[in-house]
Amino acid sequence: MPAMDMYGFYTGKILDAYEYLGAHNSERGTVFRVFAPNAVKVSVIGDFNHWSETPMKQIYDGNFYECFCPLAQPGMRYKYRILQRDRRTLDHCDPYGYGMELRPQNASFIRNLHAYSFQDKHWMENRCTLIQKPCSIYEVHLGSWRTNPESENGWFSYRELADRLIPYVLENGYSYIEIMPLCEYPCDESWGYQAVSFYSPTSRYGEMDGLKYLVDQCHQHEIGVILDFAPVHFAVDDYGLAGFDGTPLYEYPHPDAAYNQWGSKNFAHSRGEVKTYLQSSVMYWLKEYHFDGIRVDAVSNLIYWQGNPERGVNQGAVSFLRYMNQEIKKILPEVLLIAEDSTAYPNVTKPVSEGGLGFDYKWDMGWMNDTLSYLQENPADRVRDAHRLTFSMDYFYSERFLLPLSHDEVVHGKASILQKMNGSGEDKFLQAKALYMYMYAHPGKKLNFMGNELGQLREWDEKREQDWGLAACPKHHDFQQFMIRLNQLYASCPALYEKDYEPEGFAWLDTAQSGHAVFSFLRKSRLQTILAVFNFSDQDLPDYALTLPARCRAVLLLDSSTLILCHEKSDFRLETSRKNRLSIPIGRFSARYYQIESLIS
Repeated sequence: MPAMDMYGFYTGKILDAYEYLGAHNSERGTVFRVFAPNAVKVSVIGDFNHWSETPMKQIYDGNFYECFCPLAQPGMRYKYRILQRDRRTLDHCDPYGYGMELRPQNASFIRNLHAYSFQDKHWMENRCTLIQKPCSIYEVHLGSWRTNPESENGWFSYRELADRLIPYVLENGYSYIEIMPLCEYPCDESWGYQAVSFYSPTSRYGEMDGLKYLVDQCHQHEIGVILDFAPVHFAVDDYGLAGFDGTPLYEYPHPDAAYNQWGSKNFAHSRGEVKTYLQSSVMYWLKEYHFDGIRVDAVSNLIYWQGNPERGVNQGAVSFLRYMNQEIKKILPEVLLIAEDSTAYPNVTKPVSEGGLGFDYKWDMGWMNDTLSYLQENPADRVRDAHRLTFSMDYFYSERFLLPLSHDEVVHGKASILQKMNGSGEDKFLQAKALYMYMYAHPGKKLNFMGNELGQLREWDEKREQDWGLAACPKHHDFQQFMIRLNQLYASCPALYEKDYEPEGFAWLDTAQSGHAVFSFLRKSRLQTILAVFNFSDQDLPDYALTLPARCRAVLLLDSSTLILCHEKSDFRLETSRKNRLSIPIGRFSARYYQIESLIS
C-alpha cells in the first residue's frame, strides 16, 4: 500500500486519505492506522484480540498510530481505545472505518473494500452532467419507502430494495434516484443528516457490498444514483468524531462556532485535516460505490457562519468547497455536484476557474417556496400575486437551477404536497396536477420526493412506509398515472429540457394579463416548440385566447384533466387565426401542453 501524501493531508489537498487510514485487510491480516495527534496512547481492541488492548505505535511525525493484527479479518469488529491528556480513556469507532454496527452498538467493522465486482461499465462510460438532457429525480428514504414486516426493524436490505425499487422507478418514469444520507448515524429521526461515521454505509440496510449491488443494478437498468451528503456537521456522540483524541480535532474549539441550530457539531473546515477527511469521503462514495453524484446538504451553512449572512462568509468552508469540487471534476468530470443552497451567494454553479463554487446544479429554493405559497392562497388573489409564479424566471439564468419538491416540504407541520393545495377534495388533485405540469415545463431539472407521486395525504414519517394502499383509490390511481405520463412525456420532448439553461429556450406569452390567473409560455429546442398553458383560477375559460409569434397548428400532448388523448381527432388540433390568435378552451385548475407546428401563411 503506497504511503499517504502527508503534506497534502495537512493542507487539505488530497482526496484519497481513506486508502491509507482506517483498517486495511490482506491475506496476512489487517493493518490499522488512525490520526490522533493529541492522544497520550492509542490501542486497537476487537474480536480478534478478545477486546483486550493491542498497542499502536506512533509513526511519521508522531500524530499517526499504526499496528498490524494477523488475526484480524473482514467481518470482525474493532474500536480505537484512546488515552486522553486528562487521563480519561474513551473507545471510538474508526473515523475512516468502512462499516459500523447498528445503533446503539458502535464498533467499526473490517471490510474488504474491493471484494465486489461491478458490472456497469457501459453506464459508467456514458454518463454525463445532463445539461442538455432530461433529468427527473426520485428522492428516497430507504427505510420508509417500503417497510419489511418480516424484519425486526422493518427495513429491507440494500439487495432487497434493488429488486423492489428499481422496477418501481422504471415504471414511474424517473431517470435518477437520490438517496437520503447513508453515512452511519445513531438517531433514526435525524434521517442521516447527523452522521457519526463518514465512510460507513448505514448498517440499517446491510453492508458495503449490498449497497454496491444496489447502485450497480440501478446502472444496469439505466438509472443514475445520487447520494445526499452532509459535510457541515456531525453527531455529538462521544464514541464518534466529537473530541476524538481528547481535543476538538474535527470541530471548532469555541462553543459558539462548534455547535449549530441542529444541536450537532460543526466541522472546522479551516483545518486541512478536516478538509482532507470530508473531500476524501466524497471521493470514496463516488469512486468506490459508483455513485453518479453528490447532493451537498446545507451549503448556506458552509458559505456563511452558522448559515447567517450577517455573520459573514466562512472563507475556510468556501475554500473547502471550491477545492473539493474542482479536484473531483478533474478526476470524475461526468459526476453531478448539486448544492442545496437557499442564499443569494453568487456563482454557485460557475466553475472554480471562473470564480464560482464549482457545482453543476443548485436547488431553486425560491421557486419552490414561491410556487407552493402561490397555490396555497385563495384563487381570488392569484391575479394580484402573479409575480410569485413569474419571479423565478427573473433570476433563473444566474445559476443552473434544479427544481425540488423534496422531503423538507412534507414534514414538521408543512403538510403533503397535495394537502398544500388550496380548497378541498377534487380541487386539490386538479391543482396538484397543474402544479406538476408547471414544474415540468419550467426550465430546470426536476426532483420529486417519494409519496408525492401517489398524491399522498399525510406528512412523511420516517417510521412508516408510504401509503401504498392509496394506489387502489381511483383519484390517487389517476394521479399516479398522470405523473407517469408526465415523466414519460418530459423525457421524450427535447423542448422541455434541451435548452434549460439558454434564454432562447423559454418565452412568456401571458402572465395573468388577461385578468385571470392564467399563464402561458413557450419552451423551445432545436427541432421542437411546446406551448404550455396553465389556468390557476377556479373558473372555466372556454374562450381563452393568446397571440403566438407566427401562424401555427397546436397539437395537444397532455391535458391535466384527462389522460385519454387521440392526436388524430380534430378536437386535439387547433389552428391560429390570420392574426396569429389561438383560442384554447381550458378548464379550472388545469394545464395543457401543445406541440407547435408552423403553418405557411
